[in-house]
Amino acid sequence: MTDSERLKGIATLVAVAEAGSFTAAAERLHLSSSAVSKSVARLEERLGTRLFARSTRSLALTEAGAAYYRTCVRVLAELEEGEAVLAAQRSEAVGRLRLDMPATFGRLRVWPLLLGLMQQHPLLRPHVSFTDRFVDLQDEGIDLAVRIGGPARWPASIGHRYLGSERLIFCAAPDYLARQGTPESPAALLQHAAVLYGKADGSTSPWLLAQQAGPAQQCEPEGRMVVGNAEAQVAAVKAGCGIAQLATWLVREDIASGALVQLCPALATDGLPLHLVWPVGRQLLPKVDAALQCLAALRVD
Repeated sequence: MTDSERLKGIATLVAVAEAGSFTAAAERLHLSSSAVSKSVARLEERLGTRLFARSTRSLALTEAGAAYYRTCVRVLAELEEGEAVLAAQRSEAVGRLRLDMPATFGRLRVWPLLLGLMQQHPLLRPHVSFTDRFVDLQDEGIDLAVRIGGPARWPASIGHRYLGSERLIFCAAPDYLARQGTPESPAALLQHAAVLYGKADGSTSPWLLAQQAGPAQQCEPEGRMVVGNAEAQVAAVKAGCGIAQLATWLVREDIASGALVQLCPALATDGLPLHLVWPVGRQLLPKVDAALQCLAALRVD
């Protein structure tokens, strides 16, 4: 089988998977629904497997179809990238740019910068995901990712740029402090209602208390509540539910406005590091280089 034969039908498959129906995909591709359906059927016949589970009401990728879809997306992106690079003589940021970032930090701190990048480079077509799960850059075709936390040593296949570390502070709402009093020591702090961050594995993030010498001390307060979303955690604290240890990037505006009050400043400590990461070599592409320069302005302190 020739390479051109292998490529037949994959653009149609991707369109159907993303549109959710043959009719919607046909409109996107400027084809008839019959032509789209026949193209997918020929591809399934050639591969010897069902790619879509069909019913009268729905159309969904099978497990094999989902795996093949991910491969097709990468192939089409690489083809598009090659064409874009040739068209732009490797001098202009153009084409599809696949970015991944933590959900809350991405929405609050990264997205405003990316909107500026898109205005500067109108030929860029960013595809942005906001997720707190681990994303494999190579497997999922990510050009550039923002990471809070990460390994002590990055693999040789991953380029990375350190942008600083979070600053963690204790916060509470003024009305909570008016009712419960303001703690002035670590012992007093631990007597208050704690609003803890809940991890996906069911555990909670410990509180970290800065020490005059040595690493921060970890404490496991008994939480009044456990919240698995950073913005919801902040909302709970602002509502007077208790005290939380929060990153300054998350509460900067609330502290400035007085909606939250920082407690025990001497106990503030560094948290997780912030990195930009990308598959080695991708930074040579104008679109990735432009994004790297833009996101170098990110700060977490």
